[in-house]
Amino acid sequence: MTSETNRFKHWMQAREGAVPLGTWIMSASPIIAEALGHAGYDWILVDMEHSPIDLAQTTAIMQALSGTPSEVVVRVPWNDAVTVKRVMDAGARSIMFPFIQSVEEARSAVASTCYPPQGTRGVAAMHRASRFGTASDYLARANDQVAVILQLETPEAVALLPEIAALDGVDAIFIGPGDLSGGMGLLGQIKHPDVQAALGDAAEAARKAGIACGIVGADPATVRGYVEMGFTYVAIASDLGLLMGAATASIRDIRGQAAPEAAGGVY
Repeated sequence: MTSETNRFKHWMQAREGAVPLGTWIMSASPIIAEALGHAGYDWILVDMEHSPIDLAQTTAIMQALSGTPSEVVVRVPWNDAVTVKRVMDAGARSIMFPFIQSVEEARSAVASTCYPPQGTRGVAAMHRASRFGTASDYLARANDQVAVILQLETPEAVALLPEIAALDGVDAIFIGPGDLSGGMGLLGQIKHPDVQAALGDAAEAARKAGIACGIVGADPATVRGYVEMGFTYVAIASDLGLLMGAATASIRDIRGQAAPEAAGGVY
């Protein structure tokens, strides 16, 4: 038995054709994750940063998604080598690191995802990632199948995008619009012209650097706008955002109330 190719990594490298669309899992529910995996999303991110999802729940969600067409991305709670090692042993191959602030932090993130000599990931003989030892080529292919996504969330970090993108082993950048707005003194005002301009500049900087750049939007209209800006992979809200959006829209429709502005994004 051999290990499978990481399609998410291929999409980040190819950057051609339709923009890969995803969504966030925050509910800690394998059932909801599995359902969304059959809904047509190209990739689904398990969020360990801004949700109560722990390692055991992440593993269960990845198991649920393994029977669906969607590729799995895991956002770890921090740039921590021990957490990365455990998540990868559990089967994660595409790892998003939040709040990268320097080239040194970016380099450390990449190292934690790779076996020596390219990196510092610890070696175990038995885990879910190697199909419990039955994927005979796992160790030989593991480094090549990792996709590293680095999240830049402040003006200072975004300014370092060209340098961070140039590091070996960085497959994609992800811009966090919520934290970026806060760092600009415009907390929560993602649609402010200055924030929108900064997002467009980041997408352009990524294009010039030749690297995939992603973002999340709360609703389809916002997502379409991000695609037009030049973002090359985009998430549409989250499972809880989609649920609450549909739930509140339904009750407000019955009561004849105007719907509030969408707030389904995760940053």
